[in-house]
Amino acid sequence: MNPHDDPREQPAEHLRFAAYLRELAQVTDAEETAVVTKVLTDPDQTMARSAVLRHLDRRATTLYLGPAFEPWAQALTQAAEHHPFLSRRLQEWSLLRAVILGQPWRSGDLLESSDWLQHNAAATSDTKALQILADSGRTKRIRNAARTNLAQPGNN
Repeated sequence: MNPHDDPREQPAEHLRFAAYLRELAQVTDAEETAVVTKVLTDPDQTMARSAVLRHLDRRATTLYLGPAFEPWAQALTQAAEHHPFLSRRLQEWSLLRAVILGQPWRSGDLLESSDWLQHNAAATSDTKALQILADSGRTKRIRNAARTNLAQPGNN
């Protein structure tokens, strides 16, 4: 038996991380904010934020194009208010949503965003976002992806 397969051989934070992921995957909407808040009280803040980030990305992927996203993002932003990285990720999901849905957004916000958001925005068909990223995206990879998508029929 591989020692990594035996839960007794795993570091405590690995076990808590796995338990948090399971709990967050099964949480109800009504309990979600409380569970996220609880996870973020873990003494291993790096591990706790990582578990919550995975949860936020998983949930946002299913919610960001629909009407349930905004109240969900507001509630989770409050739960993560003392965790700037998590708050920023939620803001960036909101910006990605605005870009994709054709809602108002600022060019500066896109240019100041993380590589994660710029990479995701470069995969959209929004001509304004693609042009900004093709010209001024943070990395060569982002600029090239935006240029490629901008050259697709219907994006000119």
